[in-house]
Amino acid sequence: MATAFSAAKLTSTFPLRGSHDDRLSDPIRFPTTSSFLRSSRKFALNSSPRLNHAISGRRSAVVAVSEVVKEKKMKNNLLTKEEGLELYEDMVLGRAFEDMCAQMYYRGKMFGFVHLYNGQEAVSTGFIKLLTQSDSVVSTYRDHVHALSKGVPARAVMSELFGKTTGCCRGQGGSMHMFSKEHNVLGGFAFIGEGIPVATGAAFTSRYKRDVLKENCEDVTVAFFGDGTCNNGQFYECLNMAALWKLPIIFVVENNLWAIGMSHLRATSDPEIWKKGPAFGMPGVHVDGMDVLKVREVAKEAVTRARRGEGPTLVECETYRFRGHSLADPDELRDAAEKAKYAARDPITALKKYMIENKMASEAELKSIEKKIDEVVEDAVEFADASPQPARSQLLENVFADPKGFGIGPDGRYRCEDPKFTQGTAHV
Repeated sequence: MATAFSAAKLTSTFPLRGSHDDRLSDPIRFPTTSSFLRSSRKFALNSSPRLNHAISGRRSAVVAVSEVVKEKKMKNNLLTKEEGLELYEDMVLGRAFEDMCAQMYYRGKMFGFVHLYNGQEAVSTGFIKLLTQSDSVVSTYRDHVHALSKGVPARAVMSELFGKTTGCCRGQGGSMHMFSKEHNVLGGFAFIGEGIPVATGAAFTSRYKRDVLKENCEDVTVAFFGDGTCNNGQFYECLNMAALWKLPIIFVVENNLWAIGMSHLRATSDPEIWKKGPAFGMPGVHVDGMDVLKVREVAKEAVTRARRGEGPTLVECETYRFRGHSLADPDELRDAAEKAKYAARDPITALKKYMIENKMASEAELKSIEKKIDEVVEDAVEFADASPQPARSQLLENVFADPKGFGIGPDGRYRCEDPKFTQGTAHV
């Protein structure tokens, strides 16, 4: 059965943008090669003008915007009561956790830069709650909520923020570098764009397992990044590789309209990021990132495509952060009216209203979830505060190949075991 993103059904399902006549002819089928690492498409450089025109039309015709779910009219069949409660709980956890992070930061419990996710919860929840544990997530410096949505315990995330040994990285990662092998959270990355190649590599691993090692592997990877990343070279290189090898990856742009203090509209020649997908031969979709139900519907289609081996999808989620770029940012550059406009579209409030109006949950049920989450977050803070600081000996672990961090001498012994190793460095 054809899907919403499949080329054969684009014209009947979505209005298209970018094509010459807003019509898509039958998709052109290219002969495939058997080699995994070679391009799956072969055609002569001197192909006919008709073929070149068709190829051009096929590449520029794109999946449209929020029409992906508009026709569904937001009926109850979008999700069950249990799914709705799961989404609500996850979003409330993300918001309450980040609010507590702000308190702890200003009390001096956290150090360095701390970037909060308030306002963007619909994106994380909409995508990650559809994933399995073996699926991978790659994040940015705004990574706490992605880790929570993927199942990393609140205790482990808060302890990491406190720099304690009970953190998910034993206190060595901090706010911008959440990682969990158990939950396949492959890291938060402080520099914009650097996580995208890691995500592409994870998706390559999934395909390699399936096609070369003949394992039953349907794992997908979701790469989260912001609008400010989308003018970086790594982004384009990885779109190309992912499309070329049909990798099971979803590129999720969390377009919160501002790259620190730079407006997205001022920073890029074409602000519609989703259009960059079809330039590389993959669907591009724009969705309202303040509506978890719309995000979830788009995510379902993109994840299903990836699992079926149909390749990557670029999804632009238009969202908004309710706080400054980081807790060190006084947030004086954004217009007050703009902030108020998006605050009125709070994704958590919207989901709560939807569930109550559609008799999927009562006010009391949702209040009980909020109370439960408050207790979880309070417990995480108490646990983190009581946890031990890392020992000095841990400082260089996981930095060098030598597990003790100081090298191995010619005699095969660790240098740090030499009685003279610290001679002259006692003052350090």
